[in-house]
Amino acid sequence: MLRSEIVGEARTWLGTPYQHQASCKGAGTDCLGLLRGIWREVYGREPELVPAYTQDWSETDRQERLLEAAARHLNETGDAVAGDLLVFRMKSGGVAKHLAIRADAAAGYPSIIHAYSGRGVVETPLTEAWARRIAAAFSFPDRSL
Repeated sequence: MLRSEIVGEARTWLGTPYQHQASCKGAGTDCLGLLRGIWREVYGREPELVPAYTQDWSETDRQERLLEAAARHLNETGDAVAGDLLVFRMKSGGVAKHLAIRADAAAGYPSIIHAYSGRGVVETPLTEAWARRIAAAFSFPDRSL
């Protein structure tokens, strides 16, 4: 039930324009803002305050901020299923810098819902090119926690 709720909420963000550091459905969001918005809807609040960040954050000091934050609030899982969070490395050997919600498209293939620069929030196939970039997968915690 929780996983389908997460995918359903993620789909309500489809078409939201890309806006760095934003998290406002319909107005603008980046990939972290999408996760924050879904979290607010499902849990009623954000898990922690997110400080301002630049588009090259974590690259200069090589700190895995996204993976560290995900590990604080979610449960790492081996095989992602619809409703899980995927964390991606956009460059080989780079820090993890992109987030998406794993979904299943109507045609039955694996997909991801993510805010992508230049495209906004979209649902795209989880192709081999995307799968190779996955750094980790996390399931959302039970609401009773």
